[in-house]
This record gives sequence, structure tokens and C-alpha cells, in this order.
Amino acid sequence: MRVFLWHVHGSWTTSFVQGTHEYLVPVLPDRGPAGRGRAQTWDWPDSVVEVTPAEAARAAVDVVVLQRPEELDHLAEQWLGGRRPGRDIPAVYLEHNAPQGRINEMRHPAANRGDLVVCHVTHFNRLFWDTGSTATEVIEHGIVDPGPRYTGELARAAVVVNEPVRRGRVTGTDLIDPLAEQSGVPLDLFGMKTESLGGVDLPQAAMHDELARRRVYVHPMRWTSLGLTLLEAMHLGMPVVGLATTEATETVPPEAGVLSNRIDVLAEAVRRLAADPEEARVMGKAARAAALARYGLGRFLGDWDLLLKEVVR
Repeated sequence: MRVFLWHVHGSWTTSFVQGTHEYLVPVLPDRGPAGRGRAQTWDWPDSVVEVTPAEAARAAVDVVVLQRPEELDHLAEQWLGGRRPGRDIPAVYLEHNAPQGRINEMRHPAANRGDLVVCHVTHFNRLFWDTGSTATEVIEHGIVDPGPRYTGELARAAVVVNEPVRRGRVTGTDLIDPLAEQSGVPLDLFGMKTESLGGVDLPQAAMHDELARRRVYVHPMRWTSLGLTLLEAMHLGMPVVGLATTEATETVPPEAGVLSNRIDVLAEAVRRLAADPEEARVMGKAARAAALARYGLGRFLGDWDLLLKEVVR
């Protein structure tokens, strides 16, 4: 198929474009949010083709994968020469995010649409979003396996948060210092726009190497869909200490880490694992096994193939 989608979420798209289709990705000269084009820091296959607005308007497209409200409202129609997603071209609305706001007001922008499908990346997302009569599916994440790189040679913890200042309590930014202080274990921050908090932003491969040197991975997210970096850390073979919120309780089995909503329990777990490299190694091995079993790339691509075929049919 020829699949038209924007480059919105780099890590997710890296997995998605490993499939057998041709992927048309909008590009603009400034490579801003409306046209980022191909990834600059991930290795995408040649089947990912950049298209300008003029090229998109006349391109043969089998299915559109929408990811933002503005794409559904007007952007896709503008790029596709007036063709409306769902009405003129088969469409899936991919929902990456957990909803924000009061429970009774969590209405999805694609609610009550009979001409498309909303695909959630976690069952937690589908539970909380109100999509009305719109058909829904869940296709859980799958990632390109970075390999078992864990050494745990540094008795330190690692956390990855993109834009921690802007996202604040949502990503548990306020919990990072208390966890480090109460555990007595240095916690190293990685991710985009972390410099003001002393963090570092590295290319993905380099970040994976640095994460794998840390003894334990910390997942302080209060309210996110499910951080792909958590799955990457588990694939690396890292034990996990994190909040028992959103989809984390489905993702991290007891033998792979410690989940709790008590900061003292989390701090004690970080302290214990930092002091016991063998326990950390065993937990990390279990984390990798769990991640491979549930979030493997083959299952992910197979699920998407089935959904795309059904939507087009």
C-alpha cells in the first residue's frame, strides 16, 4: 500500500516504517511540524518517501494515518488536493496520547465518525478516551530491538524525559530530585530539552549505550500513554523502578522491576538495585524477555497490516 502520514512521533514512526509498504511523508523547506520529512537522527528505509504539497495533491494514496486534530480538521485535506480522509480516502486516526482534563470531558476529536477508525497505542488510552460511536482498535507498541546492551557498570539510575520542564508533573519531572535524594543514588537525565535540568540530549544509539551502563531505569511518568523509552530500556536489559500508573502495570511484570505509587518504596528499590548488581542483572534479563514477548516488532507490524487491510477494504 501507499500510506500517507506525517512525521510526528519519531520513535513510533521508526517502527511503523519498517513494514512492507511505501510511506509518503510530508516535507516543507523549514522541516517544521507541518512537514518534517524523513527523520534526521533515525535510520529509515528507502520506502519512506518525502512529498511536497504539490506532489501529495496528485499522489495515489491508499490510506491516511492521522495523528493530530489539525490533520483531521483541515491539514490532510489541504495536502491531498481536497480529498477528505475517511470520506474520500480510507483513514485511521492514531492516538498516541492519554487524554487530558476531567473524566467526563475526555471527548476524542474523532468521536462519532463512521468513516474512520481510532487506533490507540494502549488499552489504557482506549479506556479513558471517549470516542462515542467511532470504531476503535488497540495496537500496542512494537520497537526495533536495540539488543541486550546492559552492563549496569555504573551504580547510577537513568531516566528519559523529553521536554521535562514544559511537561512538568505529567512526566513526573518534580519526582526526579526527590527520588535521587531519598535513594542516595545519582539519577542521570536524558532527553530532548533537558539541558536546563542538567540532562543531556543524545542520538538514539548513543543514548541506548549510556542507558545500558546505568544500573537501573526509572520511569516517573504520572500520565503518559506509555513511554517508548521504557520499552527500549527493557529491551536493553535494564531493571525498572517506576510509578504504577497508566499502562506501566501491564508492561513491567514483578520479576522485571518495582512499581509503586509510594516514593519511599521507589527510592528503596533504586537504592537496593544500585547496591546489588546481580539482582539488577536478573531483573533486567526478565525485563528484556517481557518486552520481547509483548512489544516485538513483528507482532506490531503484523497487527498494523491487518488493520490497514481492513480499513482499505
